[in-house]
Amino acid sequence: MSPQQTEQEQPPAQRRSKITPERAQELYTAVLDMLRENGYESLTMEGVAARSRCGKSTLYRQWGSKPELVVAALHGTRRGALRKIDTGSLAGDLLEAARAIGEGAGRDTPLMLALSHAALQSPELLCALRESLILPEMAAVDALVRRGVERGEVAPDNPAAEFVSAQLLGVMRARPMLAGTHADESYLVRFVAGAVLPALGLDAPASGS
Repeated sequence: MSPQQTEQEQPPAQRRSKITPERAQELYTAVLDMLRENGYESLTMEGVAARSRCGKSTLYRQWGSKPELVVAALHGTRRGALRKIDTGSLAGDLLEAARAIGEGAGRDTPLMLALSHAALQSPELLCALRESLILPEMAAVDALVRRGVERGEVAPDNPAAEFVSAQLLGVMRARPMLAGTHADESYLVRFVAGAVLPALGLDAPASGS
């Protein structure tokens, strides 16, 4: 008999079954929940099939392998709440962004930690992680800062402006290692008010904290 097929291998090509968008979202949610709970190495197609009550053969027909399924789950669960923020001032926008990022920290931080090591070994996974979780949020924060510059709230040559998104996302990654807890909404609001806004020459709104 041939060796048992591994998770990374792709079974013979078969006609893909139809999975509704709603069912795909259920599967993506199961995949990401399992990643947060036990990490990438412990994730298996068999486990996803059992968790989501879906046939393993269906998963393989639709996505082919574990990395492909994880990439699809990352791309398929993009949110984009930061792009909707517009309070009328940069200080208000950044405080609102801190609240939004902090609200999702309990979901996003464990996911990034679970995937970080595996992503270093897989260019495809690293690309999906950056495109799905990191770059969209950085672009959204950069857009808030750019809008503040265009309104004249921040000088175009302010040296702190280019680092705002890196500060917000970087502290999310660092806080679990430094303090053993997530950078939640309260912490990020204080971080923005105490570190980010002063560097930009801005004061927090009276009702911002």
